[in-house]
Amino acid sequence: MTTGIDVAIAAIPLLLAGTLLIGLLWPATRAMPIAWVAALAVGYFAWNMPVNWLAAASAAGFMTAFEILWIVFGALVLLYTLMEAGAFDRINRGFATVSDDRRVQIVLIAFFMATFIEGAAGFGTPAAVVAPLLLGLGFPALAAVVAGIIGHIIAVTYGAVGTPIVVGIQSPMESVEFTRTAIQDGGMTVQEFSVNVAAWAATYHALVGFVMPLFAVGMVVYFFGDPEDRSLKPAWEVAPLCIASGIAFAVPYWLSAWFLTAEFPSLIGSMVGGTVILSILRAGYLLPDDEWEFPERERWADHWVGSIEPGQSNGANGGSPEAEAADLSGGEDMSLFKAWSPYVLLVILLVVTRAIDPISNFINQDIFVLSWGGILGTDLSGAVAWMNVPGFWLLVSAVLAIPIFSMSGEEVGDAWKEAARKIVSPFIALVFVIAMVQVMLQSGAHPGAPEVGSMIVLLAQTTADILGPAYPAFASLIGALGAAMAGSNTVSNITFGAFQFEAATQLGLPRTIIVGAQAVGGAIGNLVAIHNLVAALATVGLLGQEGRVMRLNMIPLLYYATGVGLLCLLFSYVLFPGVF
Repeated sequence: MTTGIDVAIAAIPLLLAGTLLIGLLWPATRAMPIAWVAALAVGYFAWNMPVNWLAAASAAGFMTAFEILWIVFGALVLLYTLMEAGAFDRINRGFATVSDDRRVQIVLIAFFMATFIEGAAGFGTPAAVVAPLLLGLGFPALAAVVAGIIGHIIAVTYGAVGTPIVVGIQSPMESVEFTRTAIQDGGMTVQEFSVNVAAWAATYHALVGFVMPLFAVGMVVYFFGDPEDRSLKPAWEVAPLCIASGIAFAVPYWLSAWFLTAEFPSLIGSMVGGTVILSILRAGYLLPDDEWEFPERERWADHWVGSIEPGQSNGANGGSPEAEAADLSGGEDMSLFKAWSPYVLLVILLVVTRAIDPISNFINQDIFVLSWGGILGTDLSGAVAWMNVPGFWLLVSAVLAIPIFSMSGEEVGDAWKEAARKIVSPFIALVFVIAMVQVMLQSGAHPGAPEVGSMIVLLAQTTADILGPAYPAFASLIGALGAAMAGSNTVSNITFGAFQFEAATQLGLPRTIIVGAQAVGGAIGNLVAIHNLVAALATVGLLGQEGRVMRLNMIPLLYYATGVGLLCLLFSYVLFPGVF
């Protein structure tokens, strides 16, 4: 019989992680190894997990972490290759020269540019790249960070070429017996289930998130406009542009999620939507009658700016590629098509390797898969299809970019070294957080496991009992909590995906709809994830303002969570109660 003590013990690893990350503001590189050790202790002493099962679960987690890091590394190599070649600067100038109006620049750079970078790289990259770009254009540092973080949220669920779905939902569901069996009993494969989750997540995002360009503009003009005359009127003046931009992004984004795969929505939404809106603006439509500008520099609040003066050379910020992105001098004569071409090639490669069966079957042969069955004598296994996952094709695109841009060996080396440097912190954090989650997930799978099931199952059952029929209203907030702790939609999905699946099963709710809300919650939690805030603030010389950004970003977070919660209730009980 389950007791409150059982539930409290099961929650120890998650509570400890939350306390260290949010309460004490520890970096994930320090907090997650400790949380993993706590999961091992709970598994051994309270869930009677044999040592070989603890080690096997951790090893399976390490393999999943490797798959994520393979994708992230490829994404970063391609991004920094474009930076070194000057292509990224050419893309930015293509946006920035359309209008001097700050509101238009927010839409083009903080929304379209940021969502594209999220779809291509993910893992905190968009705001860390976009914020210094806006700073270089003359934005207050704090405004640049707020706009950049808000602007990319709709794209996060499909960041790094679909990693939060492909790795965050599909892999854990496949590795846990109770989710895998339940999905198969429902007449689907785990892959089909994850595709459906991605489609429902896109539905939430499209219906709620299409107003995010207007939200980003409104936050900037209200909080960083004339301090003596705060007003949303400047935002309403560009509402047609903002709404048109949101729809231009959301339509191809939604269609991609439903009819292609989870890897493309953010990339296709930003590329198609951005092209449409740029064409409209260049034709003279949707441009505001009057240009909006920030107040005079002497009227800015001290906390708006840090160690880097807006508009100055950002190379002062430690020489990081993000900080120097606004000042790259290369690519002056480069066409926009040439600048975008490596990402166009990436989309083509991904489509071909997934849509053409002979090619797909070839790259999924055993020779191209790192697998470990029966890990350490247990029933657990792990596999990494290293050629099939997007990381390999991201690296191929980066290599193809070398002759396209006639890059020198030094430039190529700098791009790869910077990507390697950036991967260190995510490596440590991801390895231990995913190992922790695997221990919690597999704690009910070993011989002699307690009847209450795994730690995750017990926590899900308890949460379902407490919230009851109101559970759908809170599903996205659970996902947001996971992302706020770990700073990653992918890790939130790995941590709470099976949790949400089990809770939906207990309550008889549509599981794809509930897990879809989890995937959206994992995205919106990035609005207040301390790790993302630190990364973005560091690029504009404004470390120490994390709390201020967090308070401002609670406004769009509450809007998003409320909207998704209401939709989840409507979908679950009224419109689609019969969905699996």
